[in-house]
Amino acid sequence: MSQKRKKILGGVIALLVLIAGFFVVEHLMYVSTDNAQIDANTVMLAAKLSGYITQVNVDEGQAVKKGDVLVEIDERDYNNAYQQLSNQLVSVEARRKDAERNFRRLQELYSKGAVSQAQFDTASASYAEVKAQYESLSAQVAQAQLNLENTKVRAPSDGIIARKSAQVGQLAAPGVPLLGFVSSDSRWVIANFKETDLEDIHIGSKATVDVDALGGKSYKGEVIAISPATGATFTLLPPDNATGNFTKVVQRVPVKIKIVNMADSDLLLLRAGLSVIVKVRK
Repeated sequence: MSQKRKKILGGVIALLVLIAGFFVVEHLMYVSTDNAQIDANTVMLAAKLSGYITQVNVDEGQAVKKGDVLVEIDERDYNNAYQQLSNQLVSVEARRKDAERNFRRLQELYSKGAVSQAQFDTASASYAEVKAQYESLSAQVAQAQLNLENTKVRAPSDGIIARKSAQVGQLAAPGVPLLGFVSSDSRWVIANFKETDLEDIHIGSKATVDVDALGGKSYKGEVIAISPATGATFTLLPPDNATGNFTKVVQRVPVKIKIVNMADSDLLLLRAGLSVIVKVRK
């Protein structure tokens, strides 16, 4: 065999040894899974009351700030109710103050024996009745004001509009989703590890997160939670092993990993649902 061939063969063998050593070290030092994805605080925003939509101020993909008005509902009925109750409250408040002055005056006279028990009891009952009316009406005014404020659907935090189903003229109903919202406050990873890998994973274990959509860009992570149940436990129809059709399958357990070196600009890149590869150091 020529010297050149020996060198090539030696190089190939060395390369194979390095590759084998790399995989051995990876296996000994890390547990990994590609059954993982980016997660975020996502919510479907809905109106708290019914009414026709008069304005939609956002589009899909638009970034918004906390408190921004996203959807406006016709407020005329709610404003009329608020004004009516507010006017009634002014009237009842005047009666309450008058009844209170009369009660205080008779209370002082009663302590001096200048008025009878019946007169004092009548004044006390009248004051208590008007006071109860005032407190009840005050609560109604506060609720009417809250209803008026709720005619505007606002962003609960900084975030991005992921989906829009609200249209001008549409009748909004309580609890019916109008917008899909993804918060910009944080991102984390849910990695589903095999049950046989759990003995090597602990709270505080260091992790590496490679994001497929970003060309395998890596982020540092830390295990912050390990689910007390497998993923199959909370499915709509969890498997019933007592039926006699049992087949042993390696279960997956969700592990929550916090991304620790994420910059603000990464929040836009790390979209909820993106696939990632996670390696946790043993």
